[in-house]
Amino acid sequence: MQLSINGETYAVEELDVRTSLLDLLRERLGLTGSKKGCDHGQCGACTVLVNGRRINSCLTLAVMHEGDEITTIEGLGTPEALHPLQAAFVKHDGYQCGYCTPGQICSAVGMLDEVRRGWASHVTDDVADAPQLDDAEIRERMSGNICRCSAYPNIVDAIREVAQA
Repeated sequence: MQLSINGETYAVEELDVRTSLLDLLRERLGLTGSKKGCDHGQCGACTVLVNGRRINSCLTLAVMHEGDEITTIEGLGTPEALHPLQAAFVKHDGYQCGYCTPGQICSAVGMLDEVRRGWASHVTDDVADAPQLDDAEIRERMSGNICRCSAYPNIVDAIREVAQA
């Protein structure tokens, strides 16, 4: 099986078909940025982008993603050239302990793409209009990503800054 991850092709052999994408990334490929939190899709620490859409990698089987473009936190930026959301998280101290940060950032990247596409959320006032990215909208769209340090105000500030840029 071949997977495209962060712009590189990985040949994966002898993979148990029950292996989650998260376990493949962390245990077989050494891409440990995505974290295993709850392993039930409730905390969002494992969030990655698949074909630009955010998913919980603990809830999907790796074999389902041959031919997909997978992006992990390692593929978003480098220490020399941070992704705008990574830079904003640093600027606004939106990372605190850092455990949930990779999932938060990947989720925020996907969320901003959803907003650009005009996809409504539960709190969007008028689904006929483009969603306005106010604090309530950001919080709703990021509600699947839990931060136990409670850096939520800083995370919202970081996302708002990038969204307004």
